[in-house]
Amino acid sequence: MKSIYNVPQSELIEKTALELKKIPSIKAPAWSEFVKTGTHKERAPARDDWWHIRAAAILRTTYKLGPIGVSKLRTKYGGKKDRGVKPEKFYKASGKIIRTILQQLEQAELVKKAEKGIHKGRIIAPKGMSLLDKVAAQLSGKKPQITSKTKPAELKKKVRKPEEKIIKKSEEIKEPAGKVEPKKEEKIKQKPKRKEEQSKETKKPAEEKKQKLPTAADLAEKAKKAKK
Repeated sequence: MKSIYNVPQSELIEKTALELKKIPSIKAPAWSEFVKTGTHKERAPARDDWWHIRAAAILRTTYKLGPIGVSKLRTKYGGKKDRGVKPEKFYKASGKIIRTILQQLEQAELVKKAEKGIHKGRIIAPKGMSLLDKVAAQLSGKKPQITSKTKPAELKKKVRKPEEKIIKKSEEIKEPAGKVEPKKEEKIKQKPKRKEEQSKETKKPAEEKKQKLPTAADLAEKAKKAKK
């Protein structure tokens, strides 16, 4: 079963606002051009159809949370006010706007007054429920829009090209692999040879120095010869 919970809520409100514009009893009063939606707001709404957008949002909230009154709706649509250097403070939304919209929705037979235990306020009427369910069914029946202009076949071609390049590069790398290996082995073998040669060269001058140095016996014989 199609319901308001199975569709995007922003699209549901926009579509419901278009349906509410067709109802003559739901219209923005003359003073709506000059008011803000609450004291926490700095400016008036930028959209021209903001009254019907707020009416659609209140109708949806009444469907979900009813029975609900003006006080709770003021809290829902309130917000924090920027007070300069002072900390932000939460302020409720305008009660006049919400009260007038609820009266218009009740006049259009989309909501009605009811009590449920300790709670009292407005609940969704059968006419309002059918309106929201109808809009939800229209949204759920929509086909997903393709944002990209390229066709699926073109996308496949684009994906295949880099794969082919990668395969070609891997084949090119594999071919000279056998030629590079023996060169590395030769270099590795040559390194220890150089070390051995260096060690031999360092040993030779040390041995020659040892041979040239005269011993004590040689010095004694030289001394005897000198006396004679």
